Amino acid sequence: DAAYGMKDQQRNTLLYILSIILLFPALLINLGLMTFIDDEGIRTLVALEMKLSGNYITPTLHGDFYYNKPPLYNWILLFYFNLLGQINEFTARIPTLLSLCAFAATVFYFFRKHYGNYTAFVLALSLITCGRVLFWDSLLALIDITFSWLVFVQFMVIYHHFQRRNWWLLFALSYLCTGLGFMLKGLPAIVFQGFTLLAYFIYQKEFRRLFSWQHILGGLVFVAIVGTYYLVYVQYNGLDTVFQTLFTESSKRTAVQFGWWKTFLHLFTFPLEMVYHFLPWSIMVVYLLRKDLWRILQADPFMAFCALCFMANILVYWSSVEVYPRYLLMFCPLLFGIFLQLHQGNGEQGRWSSKLVNGFLALVCVLLLLGSVLPLFLPQTQNAPYLYLKTGFLFLACLGLSALYWKWKPQRLLILAMLLLLGRVGFNWFVLPDRNANDYGNECRISSIEAGQRFRDQDLYVYKKTPMQWTNSIYLTNTRGKIIPIKKTNLDTSALYIVDPKMYTVIVDSVAELKVRHGKRHFIIGKVQR
Repeated sequence: DAAYGMKDQQRNTLLYILSIILLFPALLINLGLMTFIDDEGIRTLVALEMKLSGNYITPTLHGDFYYNKPPLYNWILLFYFNLLGQINEFTARIPTLLSLCAFAATVFYFFRKHYGNYTAFVLALSLITCGRVLFWDSLLALIDITFSWLVFVQFMVIYHHFQRRNWWLLFALSYLCTGLGFMLKGLPAIVFQGFTLLAYFIYQKEFRRLFSWQHILGGLVFVAIVGTYYLVYVQYNGLDTVFQTLFTESSKRTAVQFGWWKTFLHLFTFPLEMVYHFLPWSIMVVYLLRKDLWRILQADPFMAFCALCFMANILVYWSSVEVYPRYLLMFCPLLFGIFLQLHQGNGEQGRWSSKLVNGFLALVCVLLLLGSVLPLFLPQTQNAPYLYLKTGFLFLACLGLSALYWKWKPQRLLILAMLLLLGRVGFNWFVLPDRNANDYGNECRISSIEAGQRFRDQDLYVYKKTPMQWTNSIYLTNTRGKIIPIKKTNLDTSALYIVDPKMYTVIVDSVAELKVRHGKRHFIIGKVQR
């Protein structure tokens, strides 16, 4: 048994090293290929306008105040833009990858304290390789992975300092996370803090601690971070619209906007949608379908906390109609951690749920192996560079790992994660180039860059309420190196304007057309009548 244990450790170490090596091609190849989507355009444009205006306190879009999000993520983007010396898709998405890797490392750090290196490493990789992250969110320059990482740290600080009864550090550090989270995304950070503290302190029969001087001092950490920023902000702009907009942003996806019937239906569709988005690891949700679940979780204080933390906070999203999976990433380690513990013990082996999970994961391995040779037969990939070399590498690597999957049973979950990383490498090589070649967004990018180069030295404005699309806005602004203001009055007939021809028929001298993604339409650039 000792020799077998030593052999397992050696195998684990080998797979750890190979997994980390695989992360580089999986996460970096063609990272900057696809055109910015709208939300990426907003984040990047706000950061760019800060740089162009020299005002890093009051975010703007097309020169008008932007209230939807505080500016911390824009500052992060600016740091990397300055560090890397350019503003483009690749440099805007690098912070996402670094936050994802830091998130995974944080998961490993905390869970290894309770369950050892192997489970913690698999859990960290499961965060990166769940479908939603691996094939979508890790490719985008968005706030959510960074925010989720910070919220997860907030959870862990609360648990571990509670266990040590170190109340001062619990409140100070958790409110530090809350303050930084607020500066990233606004009110949701406060909601996470409030619900988690309330649920866990009541569960532990320590409710009175919420009225302690330590809690008050911890809250002052939050006030210091957020209050200092808004004390500076108010020197440039009033606060009424700021907080009204932050509240609206947090409540607009609920029954207040969508009505009770859609909210009621969402209660039933939400779990199924989320299981789909976080496959293959979310298939283990079937382990929760047992009568003695809470007894099993309570036997492990850390698992009980993860479950309680999830239940206390998920209701906000479960009851919100328009919820994107990226809003839920902070819950992944909590749930996946419970799944892995149930998968590896607690009488699951031999049950119907275990057979279902093992069968599904084996099917995923087979599909990844078969998928590795698909580029040889698909018409869309026939012109891909080094087609046979890349396909051969993927097939042989998947074949080798699939063989190990059947042979090294204790390492199956880790091997599955590596197969998923190989799937992402193939996705980068073959799917992204084809998708970009057939994406109308790429034509919008080209159109915007060409217009920006052509009219670099001319005055250019957005005409009145023309609904600019952020993909066009970021490429135009970045190419010209100038903010493009919105002009509603005192029109300069010698300047150029971007006009939506469906809204306005004011162009008297059209000089160019601008392709816009939504609706696959054209805006007009030209001079207007006064």
